[in-house]
Amino acid sequence: MRRNAILFVVVSLLSGLGGSAMALVAGIWILDLTGSPGLAALAGFCGYAPTLAGPWLGAVVDRLPRRPLVIAANLTVAAVLPSLLAVRGPGQVWLLFCVATVYGVAYVLVDAGESTLLPAALSAVHLGRVNGWRSSAQEGVKLVAPLAGAGLYTWQGGHLVALLAAALPALAAAGYAALRLTRTPPPVAPQGRGVRVGLSVLFGSVSIRRPVVLAAVAIGMSGFATAAGYAVVTDTLGLPATFLGVLLSAQGAGSVAGGLVVGRVIARFDPTAVALAGGGLFAVSCLVRCLPWWPGVVAASVLAGLGLPWALVAAVTAVQTHSPDALLGRVAATANTVMFGPIAVTTPLGSAAVLLGARPPLVLAAAVCLTACALTYRVARDPAAAYQISDNEPARTR
Repeated sequence: MRRNAILFVVVSLLSGLGGSAMALVAGIWILDLTGSPGLAALAGFCGYAPTLAGPWLGAVVDRLPRRPLVIAANLTVAAVLPSLLAVRGPGQVWLLFCVATVYGVAYVLVDAGESTLLPAALSAVHLGRVNGWRSSAQEGVKLVAPLAGAGLYTWQGGHLVALLAAALPALAAAGYAALRLTRTPPPVAPQGRGVRVGLSVLFGSVSIRRPVVLAAVAIGMSGFATAAGYAVVTDTLGLPATFLGVLLSAQGAGSVAGGLVVGRVIARFDPTAVALAGGGLFAVSCLVRCLPWWPGVVAASVLAGLGLPWALVAAVTAVQTHSPDALLGRVAATANTVMFGPIAVTTPLGSAAVLLGARPPLVLAAAVCLTACALTYRVARDPAAAYQISDNEPARTR
């Protein structure tokens, strides 16, 4: 059990290191070659867009042998990255877009596939703890990977970064191959089930629906509050934009700490309670960020770093423990789409709302999160609602 847990954390470190470094370097590389910020931002869109196809890509995970698929996805990324050695000028920028898209598709497949492998490699008691450790590893890597990638790019250019990044998914593939599965997940989903079954399972089970919806609200509101966070620094506090780096580090530190303890919290309480706490912490962070006091804004970043991973890890753990094995791939991928898809809408809305000032969007984000938490808590406390299971809720097969 410990061996599998260590392998999952190491794989998360490797994947996070390569993905975070290349996400930044691809944008910088395109900007250097073309001088176009719009094209540079498009690279990020190429990496993110496949998340919206989660229900369909999750169905692929359910219909193919899962561990070989995860290994193949990592090896595909490792094989594609060296193609960037051919990038010499603006005429080859399309290669960067293609690689970013491959990265995005592979991320969805690997994330869904990993969600199916975790319950097959770990006991249900350890799932929350290992998910928290993985979250800490990924957040910790985000603190160093972009800086390391930018430094390597400045020193030797994008070609070296691409080669080094290609080695990381290959090592991750070896980690997946070394896992010892206590039971083998069904490699093929039942016939006659379409991609909509992921939504049916997701919203038909109260045990999954509640933490996933809470996580979706918190993550969506984090996108809505992004522009307001910038405005707080430059307008409310009158500090240089570089102070955002301090806030990002503070949030990262909170995320690492939150990931280390969330597993123990989930073991003591159910995922819905942990998601409620995470959403509430993020709401409080938005309100504290309204204070015209820079230490308070730093503390708010730490609270946001604690709250968002708690909500996310609770939702992921609920999906892994309450979904039927044969459909776990598409339920996990669909849950990711539900949780992260709203960012595509809430971020531009938040950018428009900040025209009213920095505080109104933050207060609105906090109000939305607190309302979602209050409604969920009220329903959960109702004994009839707490034990009411939808007719569509499947029993997880062991």
